[in-house]
Amino acid sequence: MLELKNVSFEVSQNGADKEIIRDISFVIPDEKFTVITGPNGGGKSTLARLIAGIQKPTSGQILWNGEDITEKGITERARMGISYAFQQPVRFKGVTVLDLLRLAKGQDLTVSGACEYLSRVGLCAKDYINREVDASLSGGELKRIEIATVLARGTKMSVFDEPEAGIDLWSFQNLIQVFEKMHQQIQGSILIISHQERILNIADEILVIGNGQVTDHGKKEDILPKLLGSSSAVNICKGRS
Repeated sequence: MLELKNVSFEVSQNGADKEIIRDISFVIPDEKFTVITGPNGGGKSTLARLIAGIQKPTSGQILWNGEDITEKGITERARMGISYAFQQPVRFKGVTVLDLLRLAKGQDLTVSGACEYLSRVGLCAKDYINREVDASLSGGELKRIEIATVLARGTKMSVFDEPEAGIDLWSFQNLIQVFEKMHQQIQGSILIISHQERILNIADEILVIGNGQVTDHGKKEDILPKLLGSSSAVNICKGRS
Protein backbone atom coordinates (compact mmCIF):
# COMPACT_ATOMS: atom_id res chain seq x y z
CA MET A 1 0.00 0.00 0.00
CA LEU A 2 1.23 3.46 -0.92
CA GLU A 3 0.28 6.40 1.28
CA LEU A 4 1.05 10.10 0.91
CA LYS A 5 0.67 12.29 3.99
CA ASN A 6 0.52 16.07 3.59
CA VAL A 7 3.02 16.04 0.73
CA SER A 8 4.09 19.36 -0.79
CA PHE A 9 6.70 20.17 -3.41
CA GLU A 10 7.97 23.56 -4.49
CA VAL A 11 10.61 24.87 -6.85
CA SER A 12 12.44 28.18 -7.10
CA GLN A 13 11.60 30.24 -10.18
CA ASN A 14 13.02 33.71 -10.81
CA GLY A 15 14.00 34.03 -7.18
CA ALA A 16 10.55 33.08 -5.87
CA ASP A 17 9.21 29.76 -4.59
CA LYS A 18 6.46 28.15 -6.63
CA GLU A 19 4.36 25.38 -5.06
CA ILE A 20 3.66 22.55 -7.54
CA ILE A 21 2.12 20.05 -5.10
CA ARG A 22 0.17 21.40 -2.11
CA ASP A 23 -0.48 19.35 1.02
CA ILE A 24 -1.62 16.19 -0.79
CA SER A 25 -2.81 13.13 1.13
CA PHE A 26 -4.20 9.89 -0.30
CA VAL A 27 -3.85 6.10 -0.24
CA ILE A 28 -3.30 3.75 -3.21
CA PRO A 29 -4.56 0.29 -2.15
CA ASP A 30 -2.79 -2.95 -3.06
CA GLU A 31 -3.58 -4.64 -6.37
CA LYS A 32 -5.63 -1.76 -7.73
CA PHE A 33 -5.46 -0.03 -11.11
CA THR A 34 -5.44 3.70 -10.35
CA VAL A 35 -5.37 6.53 -12.89
CA ILE A 36 -4.30 10.04 -11.91
CA THR A 37 -5.83 12.65 -14.20
CA GLY A 38 -6.60 16.36 -14.30
CA PRO A 39 -5.89 19.55 -16.27
CA ASN A 40 -2.48 20.19 -17.81
CA GLY A 41 -0.04 21.81 -15.41
CA GLY A 42 -1.87 20.51 -12.35
CA GLY A 43 1.09 18.59 -10.94
CA LYS A 44 0.36 15.03 -12.13
CA SER A 45 3.78 14.20 -13.57
CA THR A 46 5.50 15.84 -10.61
CA LEU A 47 3.44 13.62 -8.33
CA ALA A 48 4.54 10.51 -10.28
CA ARG A 49 8.20 11.52 -9.92
CA LEU A 50 7.72 12.07 -6.18
CA ILE A 51 6.22 8.57 -5.84
CA ALA A 52 9.06 7.03 -7.86
CA GLY A 53 11.75 8.86 -5.87
CA ILE A 54 13.10 10.95 -8.75
CA GLN A 55 12.26 14.06 -6.75
CA LYS A 56 11.82 14.51 -3.00
CA PRO A 57 8.96 16.37 -1.31
CA THR A 58 9.56 19.74 0.27
CA SER A 59 7.43 18.52 3.18
CA GLY A 60 5.23 15.58 4.15
CA GLN A 61 5.71 11.81 4.11
CA ILE A 62 5.53 9.00 1.57
CA LEU A 63 4.89 5.55 3.07
CA TRP A 64 5.26 2.19 1.33
CA ASN A 65 3.65 -0.68 3.21
CA GLY A 66 3.91 1.38 6.38
CA GLU A 67 7.60 2.26 5.93
CA ASP A 68 8.66 5.88 5.49
CA ILE A 69 10.43 6.10 2.10
CA THR A 70 10.37 9.90 1.80
CA GLU A 71 14.17 10.21 1.72
CA LYS A 72 14.80 7.13 -0.43
CA GLY A 73 15.79 7.59 -4.07
CA ILE A 74 14.57 5.85 -7.21
CA THR A 75 17.09 2.96 -6.95
CA GLU A 76 16.16 2.15 -3.35
CA ARG A 77 12.44 2.33 -4.15
CA ALA A 78 12.95 0.09 -7.18
CA ARG A 79 14.55 -2.51 -4.91
CA MET A 80 11.53 -2.20 -2.62
CA GLY A 81 9.13 -2.93 -5.47
CA ILE A 82 8.22 0.39 -7.15
CA SER A 83 8.79 0.62 -10.93
CA TYR A 84 8.64 3.82 -12.96
CA ALA A 85 8.13 4.15 -16.72
CA PHE A 86 9.01 7.47 -18.36
CA GLN A 87 6.79 9.39 -20.80
CA GLN A 88 9.48 8.84 -23.42
CA PRO A 89 11.21 5.47 -22.88
CA VAL A 90 15.00 5.61 -22.87
CA ARG A 91 16.81 4.22 -25.92
CA PHE A 92 19.97 2.17 -25.40
CA LYS A 93 22.23 1.92 -28.41
CA GLY A 94 24.15 -1.37 -28.36
CA VAL A 95 21.75 -2.98 -25.84
CA THR A 96 19.40 -5.65 -27.18
CA VAL A 97 15.86 -6.29 -26.00
CA LEU A 98 17.09 -9.58 -24.49
CA ASP A 99 19.83 -7.71 -22.58
CA LEU A 100 17.28 -5.23 -21.25
CA LEU A 101 14.88 -7.94 -20.09
CA ARG A 102 17.71 -9.78 -18.36
CA LEU A 103 18.75 -6.59 -16.58
CA ALA A 104 15.13 -6.01 -15.50
CA LYS A 105 14.74 -9.56 -14.22
CA GLY A 106 17.87 -9.24 -12.11
CA GLN A 107 18.79 -12.89 -12.59
CA ASP A 108 19.47 -15.39 -15.35
CA LEU A 109 16.69 -15.27 -17.91
CA THR A 110 16.47 -17.76 -20.74
CA VAL A 111 15.63 -16.72 -24.27
CA SER A 112 12.32 -18.57 -24.00
CA GLY A 113 11.55 -16.74 -20.73
CA ALA A 114 12.29 -13.39 -22.36
CA CYS A 115 10.12 -14.33 -25.34
CA GLU A 116 7.23 -15.04 -22.97
CA TYR A 117 7.37 -11.48 -21.59
CA LEU A 118 7.41 -10.04 -25.12
CA SER A 119 4.45 -12.19 -26.11
CA ARG A 120 2.51 -10.91 -23.12
CA VAL A 121 2.78 -7.37 -24.46
CA GLY A 122 1.76 -8.38 -27.97
CA LEU A 123 5.16 -8.49 -29.67
CA CYS A 124 6.37 -11.34 -31.87
CA ALA A 125 9.39 -12.45 -29.86
CA LYS A 126 11.52 -13.70 -32.74
CA ASP A 127 11.26 -10.28 -34.42
CA TYR A 128 12.40 -8.35 -31.33
CA ILE A 129 14.53 -10.47 -29.03
CA ASN A 130 17.83 -9.49 -30.71
CA ARG A 131 16.83 -5.96 -31.77
CA GLU A 132 18.74 -3.06 -30.28
CA VAL A 133 16.73 -0.70 -28.08
CA ASP A 134 17.51 2.26 -30.31
CA ALA A 135 15.98 4.67 -32.82
CA SER A 136 14.97 1.79 -35.12
CA LEU A 137 12.06 1.05 -32.76
CA SER A 138 8.84 3.07 -32.91
CA GLY A 139 7.34 4.81 -29.89
CA GLY A 140 4.68 2.11 -29.56
CA GLU A 141 7.25 -0.68 -29.73
CA LEU A 142 9.39 1.00 -27.08
CA LYS A 143 6.40 1.44 -24.78
CA ARG A 144 5.51 -2.25 -25.02
CA ILE A 145 9.12 -3.33 -24.49
CA GLU A 146 9.26 -1.08 -21.43
CA ILE A 147 6.09 -2.72 -20.09
CA ALA A 148 7.69 -6.13 -20.73
CA THR A 149 10.62 -5.07 -18.52
CA VAL A 150 8.17 -4.03 -15.79
CA LEU A 151 6.53 -7.46 -16.02
CA ALA A 152 9.96 -9.10 -15.84
CA ARG A 153 10.77 -7.16 -12.67
CA GLY A 154 7.52 -8.29 -11.06
CA THR A 155 7.26 -5.22 -8.85
CA LYS A 156 4.39 -4.53 -6.47
CA MET A 157 3.71 -1.08 -7.93
CA SER A 158 4.16 0.03 -11.54
CA VAL A 159 3.98 3.77 -12.26
CA PHE A 160 3.47 4.97 -15.86
CA ASP A 161 3.68 8.66 -16.76
CA GLU A 162 1.38 9.35 -19.75
CA PRO A 163 2.16 6.09 -21.61
CA GLU A 164 0.07 7.29 -24.57
CA ALA A 165 2.46 10.19 -25.28
CA GLY A 166 4.08 10.12 -28.70
CA ILE A 167 2.44 6.98 -30.08
CA ASP A 168 0.00 6.55 -32.95
CA LEU A 169 -3.64 5.46 -32.66
CA TRP A 170 -2.94 1.84 -33.64
CA SER A 171 -0.22 1.56 -31.00
CA PHE A 172 -2.49 3.21 -28.43
CA GLN A 173 -5.28 0.71 -29.07
CA ASN A 174 -2.81 -2.13 -28.52
CA LEU A 175 -1.47 -0.42 -25.42
CA ILE A 176 -4.94 -0.46 -23.86
CA GLN A 177 -5.12 -4.23 -24.37
CA VAL A 178 -1.67 -4.65 -22.81
CA PHE A 179 -2.71 -2.72 -19.69
CA GLU A 180 -5.92 -4.73 -19.41
CA LYS A 181 -3.95 -7.99 -19.54
CA MET A 182 -1.33 -6.62 -17.16
CA HIS A 183 -4.03 -5.78 -14.62
CA GLN A 184 -5.38 -9.33 -14.87
CA GLN A 185 -2.01 -11.06 -14.70
CA ILE A 186 0.11 -9.26 -12.11
CA GLN A 187 -0.34 -9.31 -8.36
CA GLY A 188 0.45 -5.68 -7.80
CA SER A 189 -0.77 -2.11 -8.20
CA ILE A 190 -0.77 -0.10 -11.44
CA LEU A 191 -0.66 3.70 -11.30
CA ILE A 192 -1.02 5.60 -14.58
CA ILE A 193 -0.89 9.34 -15.27
CA SER A 194 -3.25 9.91 -18.20
CA HIS A 195 -5.81 12.16 -19.89
CA GLN A 196 -7.26 9.39 -22.01
CA GLU A 197 -10.84 8.30 -21.44
CA ARG A 198 -10.09 4.76 -22.63
CA ILE A 199 -7.42 4.40 -19.93
CA LEU A 200 -9.74 5.94 -17.35
CA ASN A 201 -12.35 3.38 -18.39
CA ILE A 202 -10.19 0.39 -17.40
CA ALA A 203 -9.22 1.82 -14.00
CA ASP A 204 -10.48 0.66 -10.62
CA GLU A 205 -9.99 4.09 -9.09
CA ILE A 206 -9.49 7.63 -10.42
CA LEU A 207 -7.65 10.39 -8.59
CA VAL A 208 -8.11 13.92 -9.95
CA ILE A 209 -5.36 16.53 -9.47
CA GLY A 210 -5.84 20.25 -10.10
CA ASN A 211 -3.64 23.17 -9.06
CA GLY A 212 -1.41 20.82 -7.12
CA GLN A 213 -4.21 19.40 -4.96
CA VAL A 214 -6.50 16.37 -4.94
CA THR A 215 -9.90 17.55 -6.16
CA ASP A 216 -11.58 14.14 -6.28
CA HIS A 217 -10.72 10.48 -5.59
CA GLY A 218 -12.84 7.37 -5.69
CA LYS A 219 -14.11 4.44 -7.71
CA LYS A 220 -14.18 4.86 -11.47
CA GLU A 221 -17.95 4.41 -11.50
CA ASP A 222 -18.32 7.44 -9.23
CA ILE A 223 -15.63 9.74 -10.64
CA LEU A 224 -15.72 9.23 -14.42
CA PRO A 225 -19.34 10.39 -14.96
CA LYS A 226 -18.53 13.60 -13.08
CA LEU A 227 -15.45 14.18 -15.23
CA LEU A 228 -17.29 13.59 -18.48
CA GLY A 229 -20.07 15.89 -17.39
CA SER A 230 -17.83 18.73 -16.30
CA SER A 231 -16.61 21.73 -18.27
CA SER A 232 -13.02 20.47 -17.93
CA ALA A 233 -13.80 17.11 -19.53
CA VAL A 234 -12.47 18.19 -22.92
CA ASN A 235 -9.02 18.81 -21.41
CA ILE A 236 -9.01 15.83 -19.06
CA CYS A 237 -10.23 13.28 -21.60
CA LYS A 238 -8.74 14.75 -24.75
CA GLY A 239 -7.88 12.39 -27.58
CA ARG A 240 -10.43 9.78 -26.63
CA SER A 241 -11.51 7.36 -29.32
